[in-house]
Amino acid sequence: MESENQGNPAAISEETKIEASSEQVSLNISPNLETSLPSPLSSEESNIQNIEETKEPAKKKKKRNRKKPAKEPSAPAIITVNRFQDNSHIRLLKNWSDNPNYLQTNPPSIPISQQFPNNTYPIGEISEYSGDNAYRTTSEEKRELERLHSYDYENLRKAAEAHRQVRRWAQSVLKPGIDLHDFCEELENYSRILLEGDGTIAGVGFPTGANLNHIAAHWTPNPGDHAILGYDDVCKIDIGCHVSGRIIDSAFTVAFNPKFDNLVHATQDATNEGVKHAAVDARFGEIGEAIQEALESYEIELDGKTYPIKAIRNLNGHSIEPYHIHGKKSIRIVKSNDQTKMEEGELYAIETFGSTGKGLVHDDLENSHHAIDFDMFGKPVPLRDNKARALLRHIEKKYGTLPWSRRQLQRDGETKHILPLKNLINAGIVNPYPPLCDIHGSYVSQMEHTFIIRPTCKEVLSRGDDY
Repeated sequence: MESENQGNPAAISEETKIEASSEQVSLNISPNLETSLPSPLSSEESNIQNIEETKEPAKKKKKRNRKKPAKEPSAPAIITVNRFQDNSHIRLLKNWSDNPNYLQTNPPSIPISQQFPNNTYPIGEISEYSGDNAYRTTSEEKRELERLHSYDYENLRKAAEAHRQVRRWAQSVLKPGIDLHDFCEELENYSRILLEGDGTIAGVGFPTGANLNHIAAHWTPNPGDHAILGYDDVCKIDIGCHVSGRIIDSAFTVAFNPKFDNLVHATQDATNEGVKHAAVDARFGEIGEAIQEALESYEIELDGKTYPIKAIRNLNGHSIEPYHIHGKKSIRIVKSNDQTKMEEGELYAIETFGSTGKGLVHDDLENSHHAIDFDMFGKPVPLRDNKARALLRHIEKKYGTLPWSRRQLQRDGETKHILPLKNLINAGIVNPYPPLCDIHGSYVSQMEHTFIIRPTCKEVLSRGDDY
């Protein structure tokens, strides 16, 4: 969230002063205004004039306004920043490299559409298919299919560019002592600014995850919860941006203490291995096997004790559909006999989780994430509680089937939402998604990328200089 506006004070030059002449009085006024002084009248002439004015009101003379020179609209000064950013304080995230075409401020304030006025956005990391799919790279038929889907591709790329710029800001401020509630609020506000939306058209794809230590997923601060990030914490930052329901889902791990390096390395390597194996007709079981092998090749020493790093076997990658963050397909991150194949045109998020605990998560802690049940959206439901009906109307209009949090409802002005929300959950209209946790005292890391299986190639949309 970086934006700086700087304006230069207007300076009045000496030339703008009107010089005194023999027929004019010297006045410090704008050159576009004229001041005429009345000539003195004799007492007799003055009396006659006063009598005439009482008989008939004087007609106002039309002033001949001289046309003022057209002024250029004064736009606030935009100060763009060098995109280079040193991320060494987060250790295993790479630095952002310089880009002479970078047009963002610090904190971010320029919408993505203004940075790319031709509506053509940066293409993600491209990987060509090999083996039996190598023909796709040059197939004219497959290229035509891509041209037909260019609208969706550009929406995804726009959301991905917003994700990169927002997370670049996030990485600059994530330091020990930061208030995670305020951090999430600020980050989501910048997503809204960059995508010029706050709801179903564009903006936040899902509540920002700030999952600490043994919490693997689905935790964001609730109203009034001001958790502080510490030096010895392992925090998973999970950010979602969307344009027209096309969601980019990508996450990284923040760890300041070098003792957690292997834990972070494990999920970085595992996610990249999973993305590497993704392709048309790739089988889910084989992708999961490659992920598990990479992830569990690491171990970590904490306080003199060595722990094997385990893949969390009941957390999965997933397909993403329009306005549906968890689509119909799930990719396990451990070996399995799942013969499901990836298909042309599908959008996926591969996310891997490594743990020093049991490698198994369960529901725990206070719930923060919610979403309308995808199959219930828009269907008539019997609700007796007027407040629950009003809250449902607000959620349907603002979020549709996108996930949201209690913190976001509070921001919307729905300050008394707890009981109506409980009624919606009990009625089966809204699904709660509690925090997913391993055992207390354990540490979990995460890394996630979103990619699309295009007809001619694989495009990793969320790839950036940082990871």
